[in-house]
Amino acid sequence: MALITFTSPMHKDKTVYAVAGSHTQTILALAKEHHIPIDFGCQEGNCGTCLVKVSSVDGKRAPMGGPLNVREVAALLELGHITKAQIDQMYVDDIPPTQWRLACQMIVRDEDILVEYPSK
Repeated sequence: MALITFTSPMHKDKTVYAVAGSHTQTILALAKEHHIPIDFGCQEGNCGTCLVKVSSVDGKRAPMGGPLNVREVAALLELGHITKAQIDQMYVDDIPPTQWRLACQMIVRDEDILVEYPSK
């Protein structure tokens, strides 16, 4: 089990358990299940509305989340949160090159993470 802590300037932090390795549970699905108000639009990785910042809880290492998929790469590139060089390096290293992720696309792994989301 992984512990996912959701944090936002306008809401109280909330830590929830996540089933790691399900290969289907996204951060957005987990947030919706626990009534955490992450904004979202298309839920397909195209609009970028569910942009979140993901880091390890202790801040000492990069999260192990899987590489970005094609839709996530396109959205993050358009939003200016990833560069072409970072994308190229990701395909070599097989690890995400940025802390910025789309909550609808990032699958929960077996790691404790901090998810920062904006609030309105």
